[in-house]
Amino acid sequence: MNEKVFVRVVDSGARAMEEIHALHRQGYLPEDIFVLAHDKDHTQYLAGAADVNTVTVEEEGFIQSIANWFRSRGDELRAKLESMGCTPREAEVYEAEMDRGKVIVMARVRASNRVV
Repeated sequence: MNEKVFVRVVDSGARAMEEIHALHRQGYLPEDIFVLAHDKDHTQYLAGAADVNTVTVEEEGFIQSIANWFRSRGDELRAKLESMGCTPREAEVYEAEMDRGKVIVMARVRASNRVV
């Protein structure tokens, strides 16, 4: 991925919602905001409640998405983070944070996201 990604680690779903609302106020579009939690149901709940995205086949690519079926949740999360532009080391750090119950809020940084 050639786009930059903004990543924020937050302590809770409520804090994730605050961060998402702040990104909206800064001009980020819902399709450019993503949320990840260690628990898939929590990820889906937050994404639905905030009307933002989870990392899907579109971001990961088809082959990576199929490979995730055979990976541990930790490996799957690291692959998703890397598909969004994180380095392998960053993905490890963020996945460890999710192991501790943290939530990751990400936004694609594009020129069109800037509020003028």
